Amino acid sequence: MVFPRTIRAVVFDMDGLLIDSEALVREAVDRAIAGMGFAMPPGLFGKMIGLPLAGSMGVLTDHFGPDFSLDVFLIEERRHIAILFAEGVALKTGVVELLDFLDALGLPRAVATSSSRESVAEHLGHHGIRDRFGAVVAREDVARHKPHPDPYLAAAAALGVDPADCLALEDSHNGVRAAHAAGMMTIMVPDLLDPTEEMAEKTVHIAESLHEVRRLLLEHRG
Repeated sequence: MVFPRTIRAVVFDMDGLLIDSEALVREAVDRAIAGMGFAMPPGLFGKMIGLPLAGSMGVLTDHFGPDFSLDVFLIEERRHIAILFAEGVALKTGVVELLDFLDALGLPRAVATSSSRESVAEHLGHHGIRDRFGAVVAREDVARHKPHPDPYLAAAAALGVDPADCLALEDSHNGVRAAHAAGMMTIMVPDLLDPTEEMAEKTVHIAESLHEVRRLLLEHRG
């Protein structure tokens, strides 16, 4: 494939893109909701992927109604997450190889995530890759979160690169919407969510893995 512009920086999502966390979070949410006597319908968790905490809580409230206690849910969800995350969260396939390739190209990179800075430090630090990103934009750093473009615009600004010259890598629909709205060239690497026609329209490519992203960049550089 041919990218529409020269890529001068790469901005990564974290959950589901750099680390294999989304399936574990889904399991924690399922367990917490079941323990409260509610049933998690198919597709509801998908609406939460890529959103900050407040947005995810809004999805649950909209579906379950006023009798659903968010306070109880958060306690139970965090308890189950602690159990499931106890042994660490694996890196997604191809992360290290892609970072090594970007090092060889001299391309700056950033993380734009709806998770907290504490979560970034914990998970990327655990794998020794936190310092391989020149900037991190976490949920504390912007007033508006994905699917708004603000996290990606802030990441581009932190790197000193025009958003139009950045490649964004995302696994979620809300993340793709945010990167596209920021004007970035965007590749979706699906995790729990399948690509849709909207995703195809808002991306330059839908890749099977980060290994494929590395191959595409290699072809782009010739």
